[in-house]
Amino acid sequence: MQFKTLRDFEVRGKRVVLREDFNVPMNGPAVADFTRIDAALPTLRYLHENGARTIVLSHLGRPDGSPNSKYSLRPVAEALAQRLGLPVQFAADCIGPAAEHAANALSDGGILLLENVRFHAAEEQNEPGFAKQLASLGDIYINDAFGTAHRAHASTEGIAHLLPAAAGFLMEAELHALAELIKDPEAPFVCVIGGAKVKDKVGVFKNLMDRVTAFCIGGGMANTFLAAQGKDVGTSLRDDDLEPAKSILELAAERNVALHLPTDVVAAPAFDADAQAKDIPLSEIDNLMILDIGTNSAQQYASVIENARTIVFNGPMGVYEKKAYQNGTKVVGEAIARATRKGAKSVVGGGDAAAAAHELGFADAMTHVSTGGGATLEFLEGKTLPGVAALMAGVPSS
Repeated sequence: MQFKTLRDFEVRGKRVVLREDFNVPMNGPAVADFTRIDAALPTLRYLHENGARTIVLSHLGRPDGSPNSKYSLRPVAEALAQRLGLPVQFAADCIGPAAEHAANALSDGGILLLENVRFHAAEEQNEPGFAKQLASLGDIYINDAFGTAHRAHASTEGIAHLLPAAAGFLMEAELHALAELIKDPEAPFVCVIGGAKVKDKVGVFKNLMDRVTAFCIGGGMANTFLAAQGKDVGTSLRDDDLEPAKSILELAAERNVALHLPTDVVAAPAFDADAQAKDIPLSEIDNLMILDIGTNSAQQYASVIENARTIVFNGPMGVYEKKAYQNGTKVVGEAIARATRKGAKSVVGGGDAAAAAHELGFADAMTHVSTGGGATLEFLEGKTLPGVAALMAGVPSS
């Protein structure tokens, strides 16, 4: 995978258009989670310290192509300034006179955040004219927004063809960490995979099947696999269509890949009946709802994980947001942390996996925690990400 990086450019005195992913959770007018902002700080500090005039683009939420104060990036500019410890200017639009004036007023080392690019429908349409307006603000384009790299939008794909383009430090770290899982992972390679539905991650299973030693499966998708084996899962969430799960079970058997499923579970009469949750053998499920893998299954998964040299954690084992159903994910996460301390390479997929890792306190022990959700999933499926392909365009392969 050949692409230029930020270090390949002399940025002093240059206007650098920097795409970041500041699509952060908000609590009213305040930023509720700084994870994505903090992940961008190394790139922003480098540009500041090396005298670049940095013009930051991002989206926030789904404003459907028109201005909406609910999705303004103004509070993000204030939060970014606090986290950086530097002034951050803000412009009320990402194109037109307001953006142009603010960009032209920057001095060396200055940082400017422009208003939400999705306030313009042309952003998601990847309209060439809109991409050209964005490109006119700068001399160099840096994409540091891995979380949006699976979108062919004007600020992630279109602009990369109009300016000298490179990856920022976060984008570079994401691509290297994830590429190692696909290209040359050290065995044993264990994929810990959860989530609601098998059908959402069929591509991940199939693309990793030739690479992994074992899958440890939890979440709602474990119920679907169990049902595909003819086992009773009570009133648990599962896919209606069992054929994708059956095809994965068959493929795993053909490739001699271990596919671990829970033999005991934490179940309750209903989703909100936490006080009645109990750890039982799967055979005793009756009309209960499975909401986590059981204690024995968690320990069995942990023993598999601790012997691994490469681990990807791509989804929680249960409804980790509720204390009654955290144990499976916590035990698995602690096992990944122990393996990492012994030299294993561990990568946490974005979205719910990253949220669970942070919530349960094992994120800091991982080799890499991805900031991507859909982008991470599509990368692991082997799909081409438009934002990455645009950075690679015109770069000769070695």
